[in-house]
Amino acid sequence: VVVTVLPGCEPLSHVARARVGALVVHGFTGSPASMRGVADALVAAAFDVELPRLPGHGTTVEDMLTTTWHDWAGEVDAAWRTLAERVERLVVVGQSMGATLALSLALARPDTSGLVCINPATRLRDADTMAMIDELIEDGPPVVPGEGSDIADPDGTDIAYPGTPLAPLRSLLIEGIAPITHRFGELKMPLRLFTSRQDHVVEPADSEYLAARYGGAVDHVWLERSYHVATQDFDRSIVIDGTVSFVRGIAES
Repeated sequence: VVVTVLPGCEPLSHVARARVGALVVHGFTGSPASMRGVADALVAAAFDVELPRLPGHGTTVEDMLTTTWHDWAGEVDAAWRTLAERVERLVVVGQSMGATLALSLALARPDTSGLVCINPATRLRDADTMAMIDELIEDGPPVVPGEGSDIADPDGTDIAYPGTPLAPLRSLLIEGIAPITHRFGELKMPLRLFTSRQDHVVEPADSEYLAARYGGAVDHVWLERSYHVATQDFDRSIVIDGTVSFVRGIAES
């Protein structure tokens, strides 16, 4: 089957022969486009970079319907192994579900040297919400209208599916978040956490939940002008420069 990847959604692999590398992970229904600015800045700073395209993403929403958390986590782990073969220290940078994947990966691979999480999803939804999702999966269309690209900047762009595929969403919550939501205290590597004060996709409380339970040092940066896709929003330079400086700090430590 030939998969046509939307222009701008291509993965990126950059070999710099650096001592430190960054694995950069996009979010649910998003694409590498949302993280391209971060990845390009890390490339420009002479780090090795892997920016995978998660299965089912960056093509059509129909391609995503059959994918689960295990597909996305498998892709991220494969990229981690590719990068780990050529660098001494590895930082994982993720936005939204990409940050959830980063946290999950770090629990499985505690030799990860640092984490950057941008508006991470870290908590389960309440029982009523879960029941509603289950009912919709049973009775409704497989895709419901979603937030699409939640960006405050009218000039900010992103390439993401406008709809939310329900079965993959359930997989994210049950197979992705549920097993790790009570384990953040096990993580000891430094964390830089970026949180948009206003977010219409993931509540800022998810970031506060993570920061309160995290087992290592947390540098929590609040973004005052951006919505969920902060890497493409008014505060993008804060996120991008802050990510590069964090990776540089890991390189120098």
